[in-house]
Amino acid sequence: MLQKSHMKKNHPFHLVTKSPWPILVSFSMLTILIGFINLMNGKPMLFYLSTLTILINLTQWWRDVKRESSIKGDHTKIVKEMIKMGMIMFILSEIMFFLSFFWSFLHSSLAPSIEIGLKWPPKGVTPFNPMEIPLLNTIILVSSGASITWAHHSLLSKKLNQTIKSMIITITLGVYFSILQWWEYKNAPFTISDSIFGSSFFLTTGFHGIHVIMGTIFILTALESIMTMKSNYINHLSLELSAWYWHFVDVIWLFLYIILYWWNK
Repeated sequence: MLQKSHMKKNHPFHLVTKSPWPILVSFSMLTILIGFINLMNGKPMLFYLSTLTILINLTQWWRDVKRESSIKGDHTKIVKEMIKMGMIMFILSEIMFFLSFFWSFLHSSLAPSIEIGLKWPPKGVTPFNPMEIPLLNTIILVSSGASITWAHHSLLSKKLNQTIKSMIITITLGVYFSILQWWEYKNAPFTISDSIFGSSFFLTTGFHGIHVIMGTIFILTALESIMTMKSNYINHLSLELSAWYWHFVDVIWLFLYIILYWWNK
């Protein structure tokens, strides 16, 4: 009994409690995808319920992680390294996710099929002007990448006020980007059903827009941790990981801008 107790005490992962939230979030993501299909067929109830469910699960999950990190002090050095490794693997999987969309778009544009008139963009499709809202959104995201980097360095320098201000700037720019993308969609000269061009464009930019919203929420939760003193210049994993994710969103947008907007001109 003493030997087992001693082994448990010295095990680097013994402090982290088992969590039900990963599997519950997985089920919520499955139902939200099914609900989205139903939404497209005029049955929105499952989509709304699954969206509410995933928000509740994520809120509870983040709450538990913050408690383990700040209040209970359960995040040892090894646990933090594993969390960072998990984030790296997640970002790599997201890169491959977007790579498939870029591959599809480039395949269709470099070798247009006879069904779309052997022409790219297809006949009857007027693409967006890359020098208007797309360029503004590019400037916004690059600027937000600079501001989140400023936030991280300010926290390391123990400048709390600068950290909070720069994170608020990043969140504001993220919301502004989403509003402009919504406006762009509302005034789009083509739809998702306009051949491979429309489906590839809206699918890729739409998923990126969802990632921007997720990243904005991620940074917002990191800001809440800093303002409530749950994070500091020593323990600020939420800010660091949100910055990684936001830079990933920035880089993906640069490729998206070049391929989906500028490439068509």
